[in-house]
Parts: sequence; C-alpha cells; structure tokens
Amino acid sequence: MSEIARLTNVSQPTVSRVLNGNTKVAPEIRERVLACARAHDYQFNALAKGLQGSKTRLLGVLVTDISNGFFADLAKQIEVAARENGYSIILFNSDYNPKNEQEYLDVVRRYRVDGVLAVPIRETSPQWRDYVKKLDVPVVTITRRAHGLDSFYVDHAQAGAMVADHLIDRGYRRFLFIGKDYDGKYVGFRRQLTDRGFGDAATNRVLRSHDQLGQELRDWFFSDTARAAIFAGNDIYALQVLDILRELGISVPRQAGVIGFDDTFMGRFLNPRLSSVSQPTASMAREAVEWLLDRIEHPGPREAQNRPFPAELVIREST
Repeated sequence: MSEIARLTNVSQPTVSRVLNGNTKVAPEIRERVLACARAHDYQFNALAKGLQGSKTRLLGVLVTDISNGFFADLAKQIEVAARENGYSIILFNSDYNPKNEQEYLDVVRRYRVDGVLAVPIRETSPQWRDYVKKLDVPVVTITRRAHGLDSFYVDHAQAGAMVADHLIDRGYRRFLFIGKDYDGKYVGFRRQLTDRGFGDAATNRVLRSHDQLGQELRDWFFSDTARAAIFAGNDIYALQVLDILRELGISVPRQAGVIGFDDTFMGRFLNPRLSSVSQPTASMAREAVEWLLDRIEHPGPREAQNRPFPAELVIREST
C-alpha cells in the first residue's frame, strides 16, 4: 500500500480505504488507485488482515470423503454460493478420521477464517461439540443435525424409513444395511421395519474391505431363501454391492434389490440403474452459506437454526 500511495501521489490511508471497499473516496482517486493496483498485480494478505481483526473473506469447508461424488458436488455448490457473496473457501477432507478432523479444525483457527461449514464424522459425540466450542468463529453443520449448532440437513432417519416402506412394498422380506449402526439412515430404516413387523429380518454390516464384504454378503444371502434387499449407506457402497452380487451370479432386482443413498450421477448409468435417495444439495448448500454469512455479519447469541430438507426416493431398475 505504501508503494501504491507513492506511485499515485495519495496518502496510504486513502489507498487502504479504496482497497477495502470504502466508498467515501473521490471517484477519480479511487480509479487511479485501483488502476495502479491492477497494473502491479496487488493482492492483499488475507491472513494479515485476519490478524488485524478484519475479515479474511475465507470460509473453511470440512467434508468427510471428497472421493464420494455427493461431497464433491456439495463442496462445489458451497463454493458457488460463497463466491457469489464475495467469499472464497478452503476445503478439508477428514476421510472419516477423527484425528484428521481435529487437526483440520486447528488449521481453520490458524488461518483465521470468518466461518466454518462442516460435515462432522459423528455429530452427536461430546468431543465434536467440545472442540467446536473452542473455535472463535461461527460454525454451521451441513448434511447432519448437531444439537446446539446451526444445522442444515436431510432427516436421515425419515429417509431410512422411506426406504424400508419401499422395499417392503416391493415384496422384499429380509434386509441388510451397509454402514454403521449409529447412522441415522439405519436407525430410521430398522425402526420402520420393526413397526411393520420385519424387525427380526433386518441387520447391518460395516464395510471394511471389498473382500470382507463379499464373503459376508455371500454368507448372508445364501443363509435364507426369502427375497433379499440391501440398503447401502451411500452410492459408492451400493456400487460395490452390485459388483459382488454380479460375481455371485445373483440377479438384481429379481433375487436381491439394491438401493443407495445420495443419488450421485454414476447410479444413473449402471446396469441395472441404481435406485437411491436424493438430497437437495444445491438449496441446502446455498441456505447454509447464507445463514453462515448472516452469523458473520451479525455476531451475538441467537437460537440455533434447525433446518431439515426433504429427501426424495428415486426409483430405478435395481429395486
């Protein structure tokens, strides 16, 4: 700024006001300063501004698995909404590792971002809540509901119940969920199966490796002759399930139905095309960003926002 002031023959405070968007500067001086800044490729130091107590116009975005097409699309939609409001994002991938998650939240603090949008690994854990409290910036949870925090999400338990009703109505009589037993999808799925008299026919498997899942699916499928259905916690799991069933010579959907979650683009081009649960990614991301920016602009205690979005069941050939 000192160099630009010298080159344009104005004071350094005037240069500072122009570069920080202050409109109370004469138009001809403003244009002279901006032209000089463009000519010399001036870039302000966002971290230095953060240390001064000014806004960095950076948002931290933490997701659990960027290799999952759903989270890649979510990050893209967040970036679009942030950019439209003059913000940039820094993206972090926890890879479902709590140690990574904590480390990246530390990085967020060091970078002095203005706010954080996070997909927590386990939003109900005391460790997550305690660590978020240490951040001195607003935090919005997206795709998951975290009590006490602003949350923009699809009700996974309700979505799981929708899947249970669909599979029962299609004539399936025993059920397997691929994922963690604390996942809201499984909680709602099993609860609805129980309410409709199929609780004893439901179980879950945790995906550790493709080979391990293949053996467990083989044992589970051939242990009974009742028509089987598999609800995968995301479309990547569903893709692996379809591949294993093909290797086992099991016909989908005649002998086994398969349904995923997230309705990522790849499911539409499989054979058979994959049934899945769709989330309103774009509107969820936009509302979450806008709410976070409002928190940044208007700090202070406020009741946490609890914003559920409806899921949609997309039925294709696999069920």
